[in-house]
Amino acid sequence: MAPPKPKAKQTTKPPPKRSKPTTKPSSSKGKEPTATSPSQIPLDLQQLLLNIFATSFPHRLDSDIKPLLQEIKGHLFNRDFAAAFAKQEFLEAYAVRWSPSRALGYLQVLEGLRGDLELFDGNGVEDKRVGGDGDRDGMEGVRKRCKVVCLGGGAGAEIVALAGWMKMMKKEFEQEDGSRPERKEDDVDETEATAASEPNISMEIIAIDIAAWGPVVDKLTHGIITNPPLSAYASAAAKQANTALLSSGDINISFHQHDILNLPPDTLSHALQDANLVTIMFTLNELYTTSLPLTQSFLLHLTKSLHLGAILLVVDSPGSYSTVSLNGAEKRYPMHWLLEYALLGTGGRDEGERGWVKVRGEVGWWFRLQEGLRYPIELENMRMQVHLYRRV
Repeated sequence: MAPPKPKAKQTTKPPPKRSKPTTKPSSSKGKEPTATSPSQIPLDLQQLLLNIFATSFPHRLDSDIKPLLQEIKGHLFNRDFAAAFAKQEFLEAYAVRWSPSRALGYLQVLEGLRGDLELFDGNGVEDKRVGGDGDRDGMEGVRKRCKVVCLGGGAGAEIVALAGWMKMMKKEFEQEDGSRPERKEDDVDETEATAASEPNISMEIIAIDIAAWGPVVDKLTHGIITNPPLSAYASAAAKQANTALLSSGDINISFHQHDILNLPPDTLSHALQDANLVTIMFTLNELYTTSLPLTQSFLLHLTKSLHLGAILLVVDSPGSYSTVSLNGAEKRYPMHWLLEYALLGTGGRDEGERGWVKVRGEVGWWFRLQEGLRYPIELENMRMQVHLYRRV
């Protein structure tokens, strides 16, 4: 599967001399959708996510990365994805250049859709009681877990965005727990004490992609669950305050290398088993371009594999079109039209029953970088189409 990539017709500006993001968006027609403002996401969290990319691949940022990027863009322009992602150095350069902006944009989308996603509010989430006596006072022992499968998520943008979003939700859950009346030490046994020390929510992320993104995912995972590197001259207070974005108990991340268009249905069903959220970000249009019949078949298998209540989130470039050949004549269709035919038309139904219901749809969702963010190379604003569906 082709991972998220920039439009072939666009050219990337050379990195600015200063570590300052570009904030001027390209021109856009039409009304902007209502979306979460980047200012609603803490600036320090956004910066921490950028730092994870920078510290995970320091050798790429310390060297002249432009020749690598030019070679990658040349392969992408020629639609030679196998060559574009054939070398580990290409994968790392891609991840460090294009994934950081995407990660912040995806985080904004996730937060903006939080009320519709309801990942920790009963959407197939496992509630595991590891302590307590069954009454409300024992809720400290309840852990909520959600499973997210990122199709085409090898480049790490979805993973880092989900980790940042998990950080926000975890903080809110901890604040809610802190507002409960404290229990006397005599009333808390050893089992409950252990339960209280464990994270009250956790997330499993499975990224599936066609290229060998495993080492990239491993490095980003390490950056997520380990303390950020500090200067040797850091103060004692800075060292004490230095903590990882999440702990290994908060999040479990794995990568599987598969071509999902040619993946056996049983293998796909196993990967999607118990998934609460499936994301297809800046990937679906490339799948349609590769093969429309295989993509529609994949979406049908996806529908059959997911449990009721599961969520599908599709993000892609606005105005994406795919060419369909019918009776020797070619016609271009919007990507979201093909998607909705598969999910909401006959392709998304099983023996006449409904398969999906559309929850949200935005054709021009803007993400604009917040002033004050720092990154060694250029960051970009994003405009996306966003579609959210629930399995019924």
